[in-house]
Amino acid sequence: MLEHTKKPPTDGMRSICIRVPEGEAEATMSFLRSQGYTIADDDRERNATPEEVLGEITPGRLLRGARHREGMTQQALADAVDCKKHHISEMENGKRPIGKQNARKLGKALNVDPRRFLSV
Repeated sequence: MLEHTKKPPTDGMRSICIRVPEGEAEATMSFLRSQGYTIADDDRERNATPEEVLGEITPGRLLRGARHREGMTQQALADAVDCKKHHISEMENGKRPIGKQNARKLGKALNVDPRRFLSV
């Protein structure tokens, strides 16, 4: 039998984070204020390093990012480098090392210097 779960208490307010082009930030904030929204300008994210935003940069994260940049699915990449789809998934999730030979194949398929997958 399913049990009821407690909902976390809320004050009726929700927070969201939006990103706008730099030249339009003031106009956007002005518009939101005119509509009754409270603006909390958080400089922590604006000045954050990639590691602070993304977490630890790993070869798998670089692989996933390069694959997305090229608009490829895991299956398409697996076909391009002649390996199994689940191997690509395991490399992206840090469960399988990429290795020199795979780094060369992946680099060629994704237009990336293969050393990027090995130097992290």
